Amino acid sequence: MNPVYNAIVRTTLLLLAGALSAAGADFRVGIIGTDTSHVPAFTKLLNEEPGSGARVVAAYKGGSKDIEDSSRRVDQYAEEIHSKWGVEIVPDIPALLAKVDGVLIESIDGRVHLDQARLVIAAHKPLFIDKPLASTLEDAREIARLAKEAGVVWFSSSSLRFGAIGAAKVTDATGVITWGPGPLEPHHYLELAWYAVHPIEILYTLMGPGCESVTRTSSADSDVIVGRWKDGRLGTVRAVRPYSDYGAIVNRGREVVVSHPKAGEATDYHPLVVEIVKFFLTGKPPVANAETLEMFAFMDAAQRSKEQGGKPVALR
Repeated sequence: MNPVYNAIVRTTLLLLAGALSAAGADFRVGIIGTDTSHVPAFTKLLNEEPGSGARVVAAYKGGSKDIEDSSRRVDQYAEEIHSKWGVEIVPDIPALLAKVDGVLIESIDGRVHLDQARLVIAAHKPLFIDKPLASTLEDAREIARLAKEAGVVWFSSSSLRFGAIGAAKVTDATGVITWGPGPLEPHHYLELAWYAVHPIEILYTLMGPGCESVTRTSSADSDVIVGRWKDGRLGTVRAVRPYSDYGAIVNRGREVVVSHPKAGEATDYHPLVVEIVKFFLTGKPPVANAETLEMFAFMDAAQRSKEQGGKPVALR
């Protein structure tokens, strides 16, 4: 990591910690779902960073038996955060909610996020929902509706929004092309939400909201998704299977800006964790909920475009 950037991150966390110290304690974070590598990574950053202001104190394992990536890792990561950082593993979500001030929903299975979020929202706890926000547009909108009615703050974001590629954002982009991994998971109706949500998040970071229609062309090894914005701009995502690195090409009239970070730079979690702590302390989401929901409408339109043989489909 860049040493200058590392110093900025540390300073930001210390300033946030000062606000909590005045209140007398760290913000207590609970994790739902220990089946992703984000769980030990986020816990390490929060629990080992001096004065981070937030600490993971409890976790509920969760897990999905019909997704191999979940079932083979859920116990491993639960044991890791318990043995290394003293995180208490609790038997259910209500037990977790009694011990924490805010929640990270980390379950990799987007199908369970609505039911998990429903409990957190009913307990009036702020929550961060890791990708994918949900497995369908309808579930994503229901999470937003429940949270709005209860007055509960939430946000969801890929770490790439705040990383090296997102930092290339310009205010006058006339078009953007992004690329990244796009493996599929058969239990998720919105195929792109499983992993291609990352390059799609980069696209929205650089283009902003305002897409009105989408076309998707699919092959065995990739998808190409083209969105037309209301102002006539075009944004393109290439989702590569099974995996690839990340990058973006930003057009500014005749000028072209290429952002292609070195391995590891694009997926650094520090910036996202800083934003999560700021969110918990201030109650202000760093990404507008409406933009996150439009991203899901974008993926929903892309799914319907594929089902219609690549025809342009308007966002719902």
